[in-house]
Amino acid sequence: MSVTKQIEAKPPWLLLVFSLARKGASLRVTVWRKLQRYGALLLGNSGYFLPNTEENRERFEWLATAVRTEGGEASVLEVQSVDNCSFSQMKQRFSDARAGDYRKLLKELRQPPTSSNLPSRTTRLRQRFQEIVSIDFFGNPLREQVERALNAMQTLKRKSVEPEINSVSPAEYRNRVWVTRPRPGVDRVTSAWLIRKFIDPKAKFAFAPEDNKPAKAVPFEMYEGGFGHRGEDCTFETLFKVFNIRDKKIPVIAEIVHDADLLDEKFGRKEGFGIDEVMKGWAQEGLSDQELLKRGMQLAEGLYKSLH
Repeated sequence: MSVTKQIEAKPPWLLLVFSLARKGASLRVTVWRKLQRYGALLLGNSGYFLPNTEENRERFEWLATAVRTEGGEASVLEVQSVDNCSFSQMKQRFSDARAGDYRKLLKELRQPPTSSNLPSRTTRLRQRFQEIVSIDFFGNPLREQVERALNAMQTLKRKSVEPEINSVSPAEYRNRVWVTRPRPGVDRVTSAWLIRKFIDPKAKFAFAPEDNKPAKAVPFEMYEGGFGHRGEDCTFETLFKVFNIRDKKIPVIAEIVHDADLLDEKFGRKEGFGIDEVMKGWAQEGLSDQELLKRGMQLAEGLYKSLH
């Protein structure tokens, strides 16, 4: 649901007003940084404003609690209107703030990259873009321009660092046994789900150490041979590219799995970390490899269905 729709049926703004205790210098810096990260707008001496959504209310309430805990005073108020600033003017102020953020990002994107810094630079700028988007409450038009520039840089990066992926014949990978290492984590369970759903509907899965793989089995997420990490890609990414899977949700899941598996913050995705932690918890319960795989594939299916 858009921010505009969320705030139509209630006072459109949240206002945080607070005063810190005299010895609150370090807290003052912490609060200020969080307000900047949340995209809050300072309006004169009134306080800090955000659109009235559940997420923003939670953010303000936690900040207010932190201030009170340190001996200060804080209140979170719902505001119907601001006397000297109409609803459309408030929206424009939020939009203008994001325009400044996007322009800074565009300026960096227009600086010519070098082959040595392209991967890390692309990752950093993509993460910054995701941070801005998360507080771009009213859809500043510059967002699309920045995204196109980022996509162009991402394409350049792939050409510079990724090995060419050979095409395969999907028919050769039907009704097969697929083998991977024991104690599967996020990359392996989501890869198994991808195999079963899009590549080999009757796939059977086995677990084996590197030096004892079953004959004629297809290795995946193994250190040697088969389908595994290639260049900067995790196994899930390799499989979806090699088999040319067209489902629009799969690139999104690929980003989620990549960040959770490789921990490089390439796409700024956090959802996969939850799946990985759940898998670790189940593993500590002593579940078998097959049961871990089964449950992990169910998590992957749930993630898939949650995407739009």
